Amino acid sequence: MKDFSGKTAVITGAGSGIGAALADQAAALGMNLVLADINRADLEAIAGRISASAILLQQTDVADPDAVQALADAAWDRFGGVDLLCNNAGVVPGGRHRFVWDYAPEDWRWAFGVNVDGVVNGIRSFVPRMLAEGRSGHILNTASVAGFVSGSGSAVYGASKHAVVRITEALYAGLRDEGAPIGVTMLCPGLVATRIYDAERSRPAHLQTAAGRAEEAQELRSIADNLYRNAPSPEAVAAQAFEGIRQDRLYVFTSERFDDPIRARTEAILSRANPTFESLLSLSKDDAGLSGQAA
Repeated sequence: MKDFSGKTAVITGAGSGIGAALADQAAALGMNLVLADINRADLEAIAGRISASAILLQQTDVADPDAVQALADAAWDRFGGVDLLCNNAGVVPGGRHRFVWDYAPEDWRWAFGVNVDGVVNGIRSFVPRMLAEGRSGHILNTASVAGFVSGSGSAVYGASKHAVVRITEALYAGLRDEGAPIGVTMLCPGLVATRIYDAERSRPAHLQTAAGRAEEAQELRSIADNLYRNAPSPEAVAAQAFEGIRQDRLYVFTSERFDDPIRARTEAILSRANPTFESLLSLSKDDAGLSGQAA
């Protein structure tokens, strides 16, 4: 997909962070915008500063298949078709560096509902209609470096992003098998200066845990603050995403910082060896690699 002007983009999680930056990029390219987010106020704030020929705002819980189907219906009713679908919405439960046994069932249901079901619901509601139209298009799924590395921290988020990687590769392969003129790009950010780690503000009431919001240990909070000060902007990441779409690339990593851990994990798998995983603390001490790290 190289010609964006006059085309229509649907972006979930568009109220902040990478989603808002994707909306900025799409608007600058002359696209019509369908912006979705669970927070209506965030959507209206983004729409108020974007200059685009046409914008449709749709408050959407991507974990709800009916809500995503309504989003697709609204997009087709308003613009007659969709050319670029960005399944971008994502959340991270608080206290992300807890051990895997410390997460509550509600943490798993919330993270997988948004991060995994949100992508699946987008695929199910949009791809068959895009295929039926037979015209070229593109799908961008926001995964994460966390979908390619492992370790004790961020178990819920990382597990959900591993699932997004597999789903996106299946989407890519399936569309190739069908000979469809629809490209697929998987955006794999490292750490980005967004509010994703404050996502608890959007957790539904029925998925709140009995113990309340988990908080990071102060040491880890200080490490995270230091990393954020050196993280790339959402705008820089969105620019990389659109370049990947132009080039029809499946994998778009925003940093080379995690190449070695990805390689080490892969080599351990292939050699049937026990892996060694880097910790957040060791990563934080690597001053040369601070920019663009993933949490």
